[in-house]
Amino acid sequence: MTFETTAITPFHIDIPQADLDDLQDRLARARWAGELPLEAEGQVQIGPVPPGWEYGVPLDYVQRLTAYWRDGYNWRAWESKLNAYPQFTTEIDGQLIHFLHVRSPEADATPLILTHGWPNSVFEFLDLIEPLTDPRTHGADPAKAFHLVIPSLPGFGFSGPTREKGWNRYRTAAAWAELMKRLGYHRYGAHGNDIGSHVSPELGRIDPGHVIGVHVTQLFSFPSGDPAELADLTEEERGYVQHLKYFNDNMSGYARLQESAPQNLAHALADSPTGQLAWTAQLLASLDDDHVLTNATLYWLTNTAASAARFYYEDHHAQHPTQPTTAPTGLAGFAYDFTPLRRFAERDHSNIVSWNEFDRGSHWATQDAPDLLIADIRRFFGELK
Repeated sequence: MTFETTAITPFHIDIPQADLDDLQDRLARARWAGELPLEAEGQVQIGPVPPGWEYGVPLDYVQRLTAYWRDGYNWRAWESKLNAYPQFTTEIDGQLIHFLHVRSPEADATPLILTHGWPNSVFEFLDLIEPLTDPRTHGADPAKAFHLVIPSLPGFGFSGPTREKGWNRYRTAAAWAELMKRLGYHRYGAHGNDIGSHVSPELGRIDPGHVIGVHVTQLFSFPSGDPAELADLTEEERGYVQHLKYFNDNMSGYARLQESAPQNLAHALADSPTGQLAWTAQLLASLDDDHVLTNATLYWLTNTAASAARFYYEDHHAQHPTQPTTAPTGLAGFAYDFTPLRRFAERDHSNIVSWNEFDRGSHWATQDAPDLLIADIRRFFGELK
């Protein structure tokens, strides 16, 4: 019989040099995938897919980033950036959980747990740490400071791999509630993006006595299939439904694979760093090369492509609540993301108290619109404090 410990242990990233050398060796011996000849001239962009990407991540992109991965990218520099902040591990519900815990210099700061998405990691929030914990130094109101807790999702990066079934949004939310309790936070907020926008509302659902509010960048509220829901849509709303259908039909293959048979691709990703790069880049390619490679490197070094993918499977096969969440909820919707129709969002979240849509930024607003996101987080929790 094993007994879970509630101990919180300091953690420091120190990847063995042999692992980095092995990565370099594999990159040097990469075997490239074949592809059809591209006819760049006269190509027209269809939907959100740029010319040359119709079949997926193109060869020239992977070759370019692989060359930089070998000759220019510096994992140690990014390792050091994360190591500049206090990191810890603890065991919750039988799973090792890695997290950053960065306290604000402002004693009365609001505790806030930030949850990342896939194929991202805790690196997603790196540039938000200083402005959120120390607004005074960044020219903002010190009354809007936060103590930050930034965990790696179970099965992702240094919280991986998972070793048993069932790690979906609901089990993760329960783990986050326990984590905040262990840290001594009895009144706190939750923010999430992507998978984090699934987990954070559930945290508000299961821990309403302690969660003061939930702020997300997506509310995944879609038409239910009932024709009556679509009967009185405006022309603009019908355009949104068509856009959503296009994405589901043409750009969500990764989700369908990971929620149905994640192990099939996992074998390839565990053996090919260029495969891991392409699988990561399919959603992150619009971002800085270093951000793409840092996440691909993290998944590679921790061998967590399989366990991260299993999150989709477990969540898809979970029994989902039918009642709307009631926690005070705020949405920051960005221009190049899926901001839902409010009528559907209010069906699933009965206490939406803040709804802001912005004319720039994407699904990864931490990278391409951090100023807007930071301001919205400060505003939302400032009104609840």
